[in-house]
Amino acid sequence: MPNSQQSKELSIEELQFLDQNLDKMTDAELRKWFERLDTTVEAEKREDCQESFMDFAHKVWPGFIDGPHHAKMAAAFERVARGENKRLIINMPPRHTKSEFASYLLPAWFLGKFPEKKVIQTSHTAELAVGFGRKVRNLVDSDVYKSIFPGVGLQADSKAAGRWATNKGGDYFAIGIGGAVTGKGADILIIDDPHSEQEAALSETNPEVYDKTYEWYTSGPRQRLQPGGSIIIVMTRWSKKDLTGQVLKAAAQRSGEEWEVIEFPAILPSGLPLWPDFWSLKELEALRQELPNSKWMAQYMQQPTSDVSAIIKRDWWQIWEHEDPPMCEFTIQSWDTAFLKTERSDYCACTTWGVFYQENNVGVMVPHIILLNSFKQRMEFPELKQTAYEHYKEWDPDCLIVEAKASGAPLVFELRAMGIPVQEYTPSKGSDKIARLNSVADIFASGRVWVPATHWAEELVEEVGSFPSGEHDDLVDSMTQALLRFRRGGFIQLDSDEQDEAPEYRRKKAYY
Repeated sequence: MPNSQQSKELSIEELQFLDQNLDKMTDAELRKWFERLDTTVEAEKREDCQESFMDFAHKVWPGFIDGPHHAKMAAAFERVARGENKRLIINMPPRHTKSEFASYLLPAWFLGKFPEKKVIQTSHTAELAVGFGRKVRNLVDSDVYKSIFPGVGLQADSKAAGRWATNKGGDYFAIGIGGAVTGKGADILIIDDPHSEQEAALSETNPEVYDKTYEWYTSGPRQRLQPGGSIIIVMTRWSKKDLTGQVLKAAAQRSGEEWEVIEFPAILPSGLPLWPDFWSLKELEALRQELPNSKWMAQYMQQPTSDVSAIIKRDWWQIWEHEDPPMCEFTIQSWDTAFLKTERSDYCACTTWGVFYQENNVGVMVPHIILLNSFKQRMEFPELKQTAYEHYKEWDPDCLIVEAKASGAPLVFELRAMGIPVQEYTPSKGSDKIARLNSVADIFASGRVWVPATHWAEELVEEVGSFPSGEHDDLVDSMTQALLRFRRGGFIQLDSDEQDEAPEYRRKKAYY
C-alpha cells in the first residue's frame, strides 16, 4: 500500500490503489480510506472556489440564480486576477446583480487569493460604499470563507466597516465618490455605479455635472493605483459624458490605456432577456413603455445618446398633443430593408408620414409633416413581404417608397405582383446618409415636423437624435427618403427650395 501518512489528501497513485483493492480491505481500512477521500473532494472544491469566481459565488451565496451574463462577468474578473487584463469596464442595467458581484463578492474573492494586496472600492455615496465594506468584512470573517481560503482572515483590530486589514498585510478601503483617498494605495480599484439618479436629474439642465466625477477619478483614486495595479468599472450608463464615456474618450485621445469593454443590454439583439430566469421579456417590455426612450436606451440598453454631434436636434421636433392626428392631404409610406434576420443584422424599418396645413401668424396656410406610424423589426423575407402588404393596406398611402437595396429589390417585385404601386428609391451617387439627412435638416429647424406623444415616435426621435453616432440608423433612412420625396415633390417648401414637381393631391385623410 502506498504511504498515506504524508498527506490527508489522496494522490493519483493512491486513488488507483484504492480502486484496485477495494474488495480486499477490511471495514476499518475502508473507513480510513474514505475519510481521506472526503478530504480530497473537499480540497478539490476549495481549489475550484479559489480559481473560479462563479464557484466562489455559489459557495458563499446559496440560492444565487445565475444568468449567462454572470459567467461572462466572472470570466472577466478572473482575467484581471491572473494579470491578463488591467483595465475593465462592464456596463449593465439596474437590478442585474451588478453591485453584489462588483462591490461584495469580487473584493472578498480577490483578497482571499491575494491577502497581501490592497483594495479600494468606491460607490456613488459613502454610505453605500461603507455598507458594502461591512458585508465584505463580515464575509471574510465567516466560516464558509475560511473553508475556502484557510488561514486568511481579518487583522485583530479590524473593526471599521469601511477600513480594515487582513491578517496577511492586505488592506481594504471603501469610499464614496468625491471622498479623499490620500495615503491609500490600490492593487485593484473597483468603481461601482459612480453616478446617481440625482446626478442624472441635474444633468438635464447642467450636462457638466458628470465632469466632477471624472475629475475626482483622475485626480484621486486613479493616482492611488500601485504599479501594475488594475481598474474595474462596473456601472449603468447614463450619458455620453458619464464616467465610462469620459474614460474611453480620454483613452482614445490621450492616455493610450487599453480597456476591455463589456456591454450587457437588458434585451439582447436576439430579442431575449439578458437574465431570463429573473427578468421576463414581458416585464422588461412593460418597463420600457413606462420610461422615456432616452432613459431606457441609456440605463437598460447601454446606448446613451447625445445632441452634441446630432444633425437633427431633439428640440426641433414638434409634439402633436392631440389624441388623433390631423387631416392629411398626402401620405407617404417608406421602407428601409435589411438582408437577413440575425442578431447583428440591421432592422427592416417602415415609417408613414402625412402632409397637413396650419395657419401661420399672418394667416397663411403653411404645410407641415407629421409622423403617423413608425415600426422596425428583424424579419426574414416572407415575413417582410407579408408585413409590408399589411402596412400598405392599413394606411393606404398615396405613395409607397422602397429603397432598392438588400431585400428591397425583391420586395418591390413582389408588391407590384400583388397590384401595389411602388416607387423605387435609389440614393444619388456620392450622396451618403449624412448628406441626405443634412438635405432635410432645415425642415426640422423650421419647426414643421411633428410627432405624436407616443413611445414608438419617441424611439424614432432618439434614433435620429443619436445619428450619426448611434448604433442603428434604419428608421433614420426610412424617414429621410420619405422627407426627400415630400420636398422634391413640392409638398413642403422652404424659401430656399425650387419646386421641381407639382404637388399631387389626392384626398384628405383622417387616421384614427
